[in-house]
Amino acid sequence: MDEYVDITVRVRYAETDQMGIVYHANYLVWFEIGRTELIRQRGFAYKDLEEHEGCFIVVTRASCAFHQVARYDDVLTIRTRVKRLQSRTVDFSYEVLSEDGRRLATGETSHVVTDRSGRPRRFPDRYLQALSTLAEGGK
Repeated sequence: MDEYVDITVRVRYAETDQMGIVYHANYLVWFEIGRTELIRQRGFAYKDLEEHEGCFIVVTRASCAFHQVARYDDVLTIRTRVKRLQSRTVDFSYEVLSEDGRRLATGETSHVVTDRSGRPRRFPDRYLQALSTLAEGGK
């Protein structure tokens, strides 16, 4: 199984500023798409956690470093990895790559698992196990 998941996005006009360069906040949206797809490819969805387990993965930190610009109509690869996984937290790392493989941006997000009232809780075992094979830092 791959240690990362790649998704492809095409930069829409609405995602750019007046100069045709991708507006910075869109990278965080693409990070979310990447981690949602990574989780889906591990055999479950956020919806499963929320509806069946009463479990939510809350963002506690987000960062993004911009190395080169992306522009309107560019085709980009969003590469997502599980960087660190523990019983109540998970960190993801991201790379945004151009069609020719240039690194345009890198980032990370940290998350805590909570119950419906926002209190930290453990990942249910089957979800923890599904993500643990991808984690660089282990459980």
